[in-house]
Order: sequence, then structure tokens, then C-alpha cells
Amino acid sequence: MASTIFSPRNLNARSLRLHILIEGFQYGPFNRSMQRRWKKPVDSARTRLEGRTRDHRLDKLMVHLRNLRLALALNELISQQRNGYASLQLLSKWRYEIGLNIEVGAFLKKYPHIFEIYMHSVKKNHCCKITQKMADLIAEEDAIIRENETDIVLRLKKLLMLSRNGTLNMHALWLIRRELGLPDDYRSSILPNHQHDLSLDSPDTLSLVSWDEELAVAKVEEWREKEYTEKWLAESETKYAFPINFPTGFKIEKGFREKLKNWQRLPYTKPYEKDGLHPIHNVERLEKRVVGILHEFLSLTIEKMIPLVRFSHFRKVFTMEVNLRELLLKHPGIFYISTKGSTETVILRECYSKGCLIESNPVYNVRRKMLDLILSGCRNIDEMENAILLDEEYNARSSQEAQKKASKVGTTNSVLELGTENNSYGKENAILLDEEYNARSSQEAQNKASKDSVKAGVGVIVQDEYGVVLLSARRVLSRSSSPEEVGC
Repeated sequence: MASTIFSPRNLNARSLRLHILIEGFQYGPFNRSMQRRWKKPVDSARTRLEGRTRDHRLDKLMVHLRNLRLALALNELISQQRNGYASLQLLSKWRYEIGLNIEVGAFLKKYPHIFEIYMHSVKKNHCCKITQKMADLIAEEDAIIRENETDIVLRLKKLLMLSRNGTLNMHALWLIRRELGLPDDYRSSILPNHQHDLSLDSPDTLSLVSWDEELAVAKVEEWREKEYTEKWLAESETKYAFPINFPTGFKIEKGFREKLKNWQRLPYTKPYEKDGLHPIHNVERLEKRVVGILHEFLSLTIEKMIPLVRFSHFRKVFTMEVNLRELLLKHPGIFYISTKGSTETVILRECYSKGCLIESNPVYNVRRKMLDLILSGCRNIDEMENAILLDEEYNARSSQEAQKKASKVGTTNSVLELGTENNSYGKENAILLDEEYNARSSQEAQNKASKDSVKAGVGVIVQDEYGVVLLSARRVLSRSSSPEEVGC
């Protein structure tokens, strides 16, 4: 009985009836004849961001830069400790505040060129400190930032000239201090030295003292002049144009080229021109002005990139009261939004080639060296350990040689001391050595004289050290002479 009920045929029939009942309840007798409404696909900035053409090299770069930011955040925690090191237990408490989604120990072991993990000799727990190579790079970056103080002041002046009233919020500047290459203490180290250019009207507001016409030239103007002079393009094509660089795999739809050409020729109010002089009533011209402000803002940074969230602090000041995400997605040849690295970052596409900045600067070069330590990972760690072992071996040998030299100096000093104590005994030995030397020198002189006399044909009697008398004479032998004729 049970076999007939639970047979495969009956089970299939029951599943079909259950499906019909569900459809019956969903579309009952009163709504069975109604049609399903076709839902229009949602077209928003979020969906366009997910469906955009990705630049994989820039995405990989952002992942590595995120790891570098985490390493620098850990370095700040370690440097705040009194002895210059921190235990892994202490660092694990700050894991979520830093933004680590893995264990601290696993992250530190991934980058042995930056972090050095060792066992504490007294506490017997695992501790971490920054390697000398990374510490030198951090010190070098700080020194270069201090040396380029004039460039920092020029950047701040140009940012103030971009603003509506020539003022900026100090908190907004603090949030992008690393992007602008500012030191952490710029408020006390830079601003008091340049009060003729910058002034603090209040603790939260930085204002511009005087307008500089020489600085009121956007970065894109240099590109336009170069295109006009070198490529012999028409002035109408370059006067309001922007450099376009689409990512690999970008699909150009029908009519897109014509729209882009018309947009490039569209006149607009340039970033350093005030809106009051040329009021804008066209939406496209307003958006193009915002594109110019964003382009100039990004070109003033060190690495030509800023997190998208940071733009919200400058929207009213720079008169960018539009949906920035939608505007940036409309121009994929100028800007690129990377969602990698736990944040959305806006990158100026024209400044990068194969994941590297085309026109580098001293601060970027040092940060690139730090990024190379991230990219190296655990590679070449054996060579580094061998170098450390060789260094230790060299130090051990040098210490042994120093000990040997010290022992030799000690023995000579002891001999001198004994000589001073036994002065009479030393004098007798010196007299005996002197007599022996004189005897040997006189004997060598006699032997030399005898040899000279033999050469001259004169016989000489010489007594050797054994007391035997020798007679030497020149012997002139001929072929016919006999031993008896020689007279030996």
C-alpha cells in the first residue's frame, strides 16, 4: 500500500496539483484574467556604476593602495607606543577601528618587508615593529613634504581661488591632507609662515588674502595649448575640449561620437571665472563647468585621485550642486570611479598609464616605493634573511679580530712591563745579542774578502766556524795539466 502511494508517478502528480493550487491562490477567480505588469528596469547612478566598463589595472591599484593605507594606520598605532613596538594582542583590539577584515597577525605576516614580528625576551609574547626600510621611507616622505612648502602654499591658494568666496573649511582640508600632500601639523607649521597669502579668519575658516592672476590658469589649459601648437588642430576644437581616454573594452554606441564632438566644442565658464560675470542658464554648460572644476581639483592632488565621499564637503563652496556620481559616470573618458579598496575613489584617467602616474612628483615617488614593499609581499625575504645573517657574521668576525688585537697589545704591554722590572737581565741579553751579531758580521766580511782574493789569484788562509784552516788560491787548469801540477 505504501509503495503505491509513494511511487514516483504519484509524487509527480501531487507536485503538479500543488503548483496549480498555488497559482490559483495567487491568481484567484477575480484576478485570473488580469495581465502581469511589465516592470521597467531601474536606471540610476547605482545601476550604471555596476554596469560600467571597468579598468582592471586601476582597480588592482586601488586594492594595493588600501593595503598600504592599512599598513600606515598600523604604523601610527605602533609609533604611539612608548618603546616603538606593540603586541599583537593590543593591535587586535584596534582591528575594526582601522578597517581590517582579517586577523592582525595574518595581515602582518603578509608583508614582512614592512612589519617585523618577534618574541619579546621578557614578556614572552609576540610583538611587532616597523622595519628599518619602511621607517626610512616614512621619514623621507615627511622630509620631502617639509622641503616643498612653497608648492603646498600654491595648491592651497589655487583651491581658495576655485571657491566661491575665497574661503575653505579647515575640517574639509584636514580630510584630504594626504591627497594634497599636507603635513599633519600644517596649521602650526605652514600657515603662520605665509600670512601674506593665507589667513585664518576663524579657527574653522581659511581665507585667501589676495588674488593672483598668474595662478588663475587651469591645468587643462596647458594640454589645450599643446594640442593646438603641436597637432595643428583648429581653435574651435581645442578651446573648450578635455582629454579623453576610454578604458579598454568600452563600447561606443551609435551617435556617441557626434554627441562627444558637440560637447567638446560647447563653451562654458572656466573654473577660475566667477559665475556672476557670465550667468549660466543652460544645464549642459553648467555640468561642463562642474567637470572643469572637478578636473582642476583632481589635478591639484598628489596622486590625482580623491575619495568620492570627500567631494561632499566642497559642493557648496565650489558651486557643484549636482549629482556628482551621475555626472562622473556620464564622462567615462575623463573620470573613473573605482569601487575597490572599501571606498569609491574618483581617478583622473589622463594622468595614469598602465597603473602608474605619468607625470610623477617627489612625494609620489616615495609613496610608490612604499607600494613596492606591499607588492613584494613575502618575496625576496630569504635574500633579506641571508643579508642579515651575513651582517651578523661580519660583525662577529670583526669583534673577534678586535679581541685578538687587544690581546696582542696586552702581551706587548706585559713584555714591556717585565722588561722594566728585570732591566739588568734585559741589558745582559742585549749585550749578548749584540756580540753575536758583531761576530756574524765579521765572519761574513772575512768570507767575502777571501772570495775576492780567490778571484784576484791570491791565496788566503780563512778559519771557519769549526776551526778548520782553509787555503784558497786561483787554480788555472789547462787540459794537459795533472792533479800533481795543481799543487793542492
